[in-house]
Amino acid sequence: MTVKAIGSVLTGAVAVVLLAQSVVQAQPAAAALGSVRLPRAVMADGKMLSAGSYSLRVTSDAVTPVKGQGPEAEKWVEFVQGGQVKGRELASVVASADIKAVAEGKPPAVNSNKVELLKGGEFLRVWSNRGSNHYLIHLMVH
Repeated sequence: MTVKAIGSVLTGAVAVVLLAQSVVQAQPAAAALGSVRLPRAVMADGKMLSAGSYSLRVTSDAVTPVKGQGPEAEKWVEFVQGGQVKGRELASVVASADIKAVAEGKPPAVNSNKVELLKGGEFLRVWSNRGSNHYLIHLMVH
């Protein structure tokens, strides 16, 4: 390989690294939803989450919308404990104006969360009210 060819390869490699860095930097940071305490073990995205306290954050990971849904109708939410992601689950995102048509019960106050066991005791709902959106996460009790 000639010096000119090696220079071209190195220039291309540097360009790829710089492009990759700009893509990572361009992605929005995860949005914090506050903290919750899960009173019992649950399943989240097929994995067990132990009972305990978790910080919640919405990720920028892509979600393929179901036919008829808008691109912002669901978001991945991570359950973080001790600085590590312990699990994640899809949250339904509902505008504050529409929440009464979607969920029963009194919503949590703005910028707060609540966790409730739903009828029959099979599901735990984590409900986060952030600004103009509600995030509803349904977890199967383990």
